[in-house]
Amino acid sequence: MKTLIKNARIVNENQIFESDLLIENDLIAKIEKNISEEGVDKIIDASGKILLPGIIDDQVHFREPGLTHKGDIESESRAAIAGGITSYIEQPNTVPNAVTQQLLEDKYKIAAKKSYANYGFSMGGTNDNLEEVLKTNPRHVPAIKLFLGSSTGNMLVDNPEILEEIFSKVKMPICVHCEDEATIRKNTEIYKEQYGDEIPVKFHHLIRSEEACYLSSSKAVELAKKTGARLHIYHLSTAKETDLFRNDIPLKDKKITAEVCVHHLHFTNKDYETKGSLIKWNPAVKTQKDKEGLWEALLDDRIDVIATDHAPHTFEEKQNPYTSCPSGAPLVQHSLNVMLDYFQQGKIALEKLVEKMCHNPAILFEIEKRGFIKEGYKADLVLVDLKDGYTVSKENIQSKCGWSPLEGTQFKNKITHTFVNGHLAYENGNFSELKKAERLLYERKIG
Repeated sequence: MKTLIKNARIVNENQIFESDLLIENDLIAKIEKNISEEGVDKIIDASGKILLPGIIDDQVHFREPGLTHKGDIESESRAAIAGGITSYIEQPNTVPNAVTQQLLEDKYKIAAKKSYANYGFSMGGTNDNLEEVLKTNPRHVPAIKLFLGSSTGNMLVDNPEILEEIFSKVKMPICVHCEDEATIRKNTEIYKEQYGDEIPVKFHHLIRSEEACYLSSSKAVELAKKTGARLHIYHLSTAKETDLFRNDIPLKDKKITAEVCVHHLHFTNKDYETKGSLIKWNPAVKTQKDKEGLWEALLDDRIDVIATDHAPHTFEEKQNPYTSCPSGAPLVQHSLNVMLDYFQQGKIALEKLVEKMCHNPAILFEIEKRGFIKEGYKADLVLVDLKDGYTVSKENIQSKCGWSPLEGTQFKNKITHTFVNGHLAYENGNFSELKKAERLLYERKIG
């Protein structure tokens, strides 16, 4: 199968240039102007549109197995390709938790049948599964995931000896959720005394506070420096934490890296007034000062990656009182739209956006032949129209939960085509029922 994309504005490796691009089966075969149409099966005229590498989202929760009333691999990966995400790394706090090699492989088997986008599943670490963790194949698995200080899925790693052992022995990326449980418990009790279970959600960022985040992430960084571990801290939410990271060396040489999620770049605590529990995340959306600090660190390269932490819950669950209302929201369908909006507002360059959402996740996890528009690489590609837009509504939300904290948002851009391994998986609101997704592989020299 040959597909020719003509007259696209390609954004890749800090350049924007006009070119044709030929896809042959699952690979990018040729990038040059005026490619011959001879023997081509499908031609797409991309005049006036931009062509990006497929987005790699390094942190999602697709809820399968065990929590499929909220979402599943099929529904959420479908939402992902509608949002231009062609590869994702999913987290182990499913039910059961993916904390043995067998349980981890069970998830891969489901994805092989059901996923619309390329998939990687991280192995979960606990206080008592070091032996299983060390069996993880670095060629086939993206990372080890640890919840330090706080976990929503009974995966808390709080034994300092075990933690040091994991950091010392694991030779692949260790991805961590950093919030200090003791601080959160203490803060929760203060507000429970006053409000019982009906704590107003506007206090969420004071309960899961800057202190709780910094205490945990600074300890993780300290331990990584001591042990030489390859540490990646998920979803930074405070300006204070950004000072823990460096920007004076290239990403490929960094041992300690950081991610920011779209919601922490987009919302502040002021939005609790209108959005309420729909923007209740862990770590919490914090202040305007924090948002500005995160943007600054993203643009000066202390923060390396933009992701979603996509975590759907049913709308009914989100109406529960504060203490039983789950944290998290769906975002995969709209993360690229949001960031392109910021480009259109002059907040971030297109080249920088592509670096943080495509190139850097591929570099950081050493993903084989993805994340760039290069000949010989997998044809994971997204066409975007910057002159057309749409409004987020219940009718066009693809996540199984059927809601979004972005409902009513009018985007000035639209994802028109998403290719996964050369296959046109999504086109102008329509999905191909053929699934051509693959398991992500990692080019690692371990040992």
